[in-house]
Amino acid sequence: MLFVSYEFIAFLCLVVIGYYTFFKRFQWQFLLFVSFLFYYLSGKEYLIYISGVTIAVYLTAIRISKLHDGLKEKKTTLDKQGFKNEKKRVGKVQKRWFCLGLFIALVLLGIPKYTNFIIRNMNFIWSGILGKKAFNFVDLLLPLGISFYTFKSLGYLIDVFRGKYPAEKNLAKFALFVSFFPQLIQGPISRFDAISESLFEKHEFSEKKFIRGLYRLLWGYFKKVVIADRIMTAVVTIIAEPEKYNGGFAFLGIVFYTIQIYADFTGGIDITIAIAEMLGIKTEENFIRPYFSKSIKEYWNRWHITMGSWFTEYVFYPLSVSNAMLFISKSARKHLGKNIGKRVPVYISTLTVWFLTGFWHGAGWNFIVWGLLNGLFMLISEELKGFYELFHRFVPIKKCRLRIYDALCVMRTLFFVSSVRMLDCYGDVGLTFKTYFSIFTVNNWHLIGKEELGLDAIQFAVVGVGVIILFAVSLLNRGGDLRDKILAKKALLWYTGLGALFIVILVFGAYGMGFDSSQFIYNQF
Repeated sequence: MLFVSYEFIAFLCLVVIGYYTFFKRFQWQFLLFVSFLFYYLSGKEYLIYISGVTIAVYLTAIRISKLHDGLKEKKTTLDKQGFKNEKKRVGKVQKRWFCLGLFIALVLLGIPKYTNFIIRNMNFIWSGILGKKAFNFVDLLLPLGISFYTFKSLGYLIDVFRGKYPAEKNLAKFALFVSFFPQLIQGPISRFDAISESLFEKHEFSEKKFIRGLYRLLWGYFKKVVIADRIMTAVVTIIAEPEKYNGGFAFLGIVFYTIQIYADFTGGIDITIAIAEMLGIKTEENFIRPYFSKSIKEYWNRWHITMGSWFTEYVFYPLSVSNAMLFISKSARKHLGKNIGKRVPVYISTLTVWFLTGFWHGAGWNFIVWGLLNGLFMLISEELKGFYELFHRFVPIKKCRLRIYDALCVMRTLFFVSSVRMLDCYGDVGLTFKTYFSIFTVNNWHLIGKEELGLDAIQFAVVGVGVIILFAVSLLNRGGDLRDKILAKKALLWYTGLGALFIVILVFGAYGMGFDSSQFIYNQF
């Protein structure tokens, strides 16, 4: 059951009504039921995976937390050396439980998502040796949102292992954290300590807060069905025939896909956050105007924020200060010099994070190359910081020209991240690079206006106006949430704005059969 379906809209209406009326005294319990119902309706086979991850992480976290508590009790009864020995012993036991929970969760993620990728690569190697394939592909369903709820669970397990907070003793509450239905499809990847309080507490209905959430819900649908699903037709047309639509068309495909993925992903996140807000639950922001970024690092601090922070906190920092990295750093300082040696752990940790980020996005070499390119160019950009500072010192930019310079930096960053995303579109690494370089070698720009690419002039106009509206709203939100400015006015304006936005979506939306529009791009991850 997708967010963009009549069934989901009916489901959401019933959830909101039940939440604030019939099940007002049991709100979080009701949310647990509807979350598992949502997942069951999306595919009953998926319940095996989400239940397995939930139970495994819950039990191992409980055991780790009990060991923490037992150690605290013994602190007052043991002498210093005795406590030190006990702490060492308990730490080893905790580590075993932690590794068990980690192993089970990653296996449940890896089997459906990466089995055929492993088989494909093993067959490639095997065929090179013996000239034939050794293994057949396995027909496995990829559970909806498995990467997102697995990472939520692992973040919780790591926090408990670190002693950041005690494990949640109530299995039902922990199950709700893992399965909260708005976040199942594409995040945000919430932390337990950040969302648990508002997730489990009782919420009274507030007309103003509900309308505020409803505005964001409709705004998400506007992005998805008016812009993303309409421009998708042109993107698919260009990608389907790379030999025909290369050169200027490939560049046009980059532009179109940049629009599509932004409207699609941020639209989905808007819907997620809006549903939570309508229920009184606060979730993290996942995007903060990423297309206004002036560097690659800034872009990734603004795009899919919860994913980036997850990898930073749970992979980058532990890896960069690990014993292995300290040894590598010491060796690099000895052989390469102090200046380079101290950077080596950062290089390795950064590229490892981006390798895993790419692999998390999809089981394919195109995603791995995508991740490594982002990491590589981020490192290059950071290394050039000194050059940039030197440039600004000797070539001062007047205030009147600073905005032009900033705009050029934004365009440069946007072009890079959009170009790398071609790996997502074409799937094949070789084909992607061939098509990309055709932009500079094939002169067919004069043919662009003669191809409709599945859309007529009116539909392109709708996309164009939609993009202008997106840009304008982003600018207005820089001075504070536009919704708060509307809600500061009289109630008549609230409903007038909602009605106008609803009509725009109704009239200009691109709908599939039964409003089963195309699934969100990040559903596949």
